[in-house]
Parts: sequence; C-alpha cells; structure tokens
Amino acid sequence: MAKNQELFETEWAILKVVWEKEPVTAPDVQEALVKQKKWAYTTVKTLMDRMVKKQLLDAKKIRNLYVYTAVITKAEAMKRELKRTLKRAFNGAFTPMVQFLVDHEQLSEEEYKYLEQIIKEHKQQKKEG
Repeated sequence: MAKNQELFETEWAILKVVWEKEPVTAPDVQEALVKQKKWAYTTVKTLMDRMVKKQLLDAKKIRNLYVYTAVITKAEAMKRELKRTLKRAFNGAFTPMVQFLVDHEQLSEEEYKYLEQIIKEHKQQKKEG
C-alpha cells in the first residue's frame, strides 16, 4: 500500500470486520455488514478484491473459497489517517490539533485524567530512555 493512500469509508468498514474476525471470507464480511450497509455479496467481494490489489488485504484460495487477512494493521491505518488529517487541517502541527479537540469536544473528567496520565507516562519514558 502506498504510504499516502487514503482509505475510503467502504474500506474502513471492511477492514474493521477483517481485523475483528480474520481470517475471514467475503460472505462472512457481507453478513457482518448487511444490517448497516445493505451490500450484496457481489459488492463486498468486488471491494475486497480491489483491496487485495491495493495491498490492504491478502487473499488465499482454499478449494473454491478465498480467505482474507489484513495486510495493514489497525494501528497503522489509524496512524496514517491521523497524519493525513493533521497535515490537512493543522499544517502538520500536533499541539493545535489537541487544543482544538480539548476546546471543541465535551471531555469527561475521566478522559482528562486519562490524557494527563498518558502524557505523564510518556514524559517519564523519555527521561528514562
């Protein structure tokens, strides 16, 4: 997969199922998504085959059935998506993005404490490492 290649909403939906259930078949993915997406099996199969070509998924043929696994990890996909958003909306600057989220999102006291704990732990790791 190209480093700057954007994941479409359809690809995110399929990847979420694959990450959760892999290895998985196209009928399994279609069944998992039918209530929210109402996609036919042929739509899911076509999308998954395209994702193989884009090196997002790997497919292995077992008898007459293809079994899919993710090539890209969930963490890698999230990192790429966040970097794209950071670059487009905040000129690549992390602090203004965090400030924007803190100012415009309703964070609970628990969420604030969690964020503070994460920052504290990372600062400590930097000192030690």
